[in-house]
Amino acid sequence: MAVIPDTDLAARAAAVIPGGVNSGQRRVAGLEDLVVTATSGATFTDAEGRTYTDYHAAFGPPLLGHNDPDVDGAVAAAARSVGLMGVGVTPIEIELAEQLCELVPSVERVLLTETGSEATFHAIRVARAATGRRHVIKFQGCYHGWHDAVAMNVISLPENVGRHDPLSKGVLPEVTEATIVCRFNDAEEVERALIDHDVAAIILEPIPHNIGAVLPEDGFLERLRELATKHGTVLIFDEVITGFRHTLGGFQSIAGVTPDLTTLGKAMGNGWPISALGGKAELMDLFSTTPGRPAFFAGTFNGHPPTAAAALATIDKLRREPVHEHVFRLGERARRALDELYRRLGIPAVVSGYGSVFLAYFLEGPVCNYDDLLRNDVDLFVGYRRELMKDGIFELPLNLKRSHFSYAHTDEDVDRLLEATEAAVTRFQGSRA
Repeated sequence: MAVIPDTDLAARAAAVIPGGVNSGQRRVAGLEDLVVTATSGATFTDAEGRTYTDYHAAFGPPLLGHNDPDVDGAVAAAARSVGLMGVGVTPIEIELAEQLCELVPSVERVLLTETGSEATFHAIRVARAATGRRHVIKFQGCYHGWHDAVAMNVISLPENVGRHDPLSKGVLPEVTEATIVCRFNDAEEVERALIDHDVAAIILEPIPHNIGAVLPEDGFLERLRELATKHGTVLIFDEVITGFRHTLGGFQSIAGVTPDLTTLGKAMGNGWPISALGGKAELMDLFSTTPGRPAFFAGTFNGHPPTAAAALATIDKLRREPVHEHVFRLGERARRALDELYRRLGIPAVVSGYGSVFLAYFLEGPVCNYDDLLRNDVDLFVGYRRELMKDGIFELPLNLKRSHFSYAHTDEDVDRLLEATEAAVTRFQGSRA
């Protein structure tokens, strides 16, 4: 069968899907005609038959690699035995909830959702229900989903830093005004906000991976825990990214800081659509899943048995095999070598990341919060990634976006990545000399 040119497929998409894609983050300048026809392990293939080593990894879910046979086999087996009922509960949901309560320090009770945005939405709702308060604190550069309370101040223009910067029109001003935006790693600013406002919740990515990898400074997360406790505010760790990608217990188990609520997702099901909200029993028991409780919670596809099976199979593989050891080793090797590469080339760069996550900011350090990232050389950051595609390597060509290793990547992939990165950076620098 003849291969249909990707430009034709892209045109068909644009005719029936607004913008030709089903998420605003998928329409990237220079990739308007990209149509992905296959994924496998550490690679994807486009409609023109070009195969790329994939470090974007759909913003991070396939920790085991695309199309992991154990996970996909578990999904298929579950689909053959139990489907969606919309009443009661299934054994698969029960087992997954038990595993999450066992693994994640903050999780005493847990509810399953489909997406991370739903999980963070419900976390904020129940925090307001529990406290009777209005305001929420988030941090510049952190992303917590599409809902109105938090869809603001992620990758902001310099002139919008320090004020509300909504991601969308159509948000009521009173909703925007109920969110307080603070600088990451600035506990004093958080304390002032807690004193001045009736704050229901503090929500944060413990590592803001939506702007690459800005690491928490020593004592910052601990101080947030202290402040939240002192002021009766609910502390929410959004571990949709950091959770299963960095360890089974979430980054909270590494940091030794236990929030009141935790959201999980992405790598939890290795790419299958499942997320979770868990935390203290006294908060989780406020949801209407317990009759008569005040915080409404619903979702037709919550706990969908085949996707719950994906999460169970992912957890099982992370327990049995040295997945985190492998991806952490590749990540550390890549970060160290990239740092040496940019030093040798004389290009100012801060190579950052954690575990399997890596990227290079093109600026003079240090990097403590989003304000520092305003100095990033955006043209170089995006430009060399476009050059990388010529060598069959894909890192998302979008400012501040992180890259990932999976269990399917190898040391040979790292060798190719380093060689291609040097060539791509050199070519791009030469093109703008």
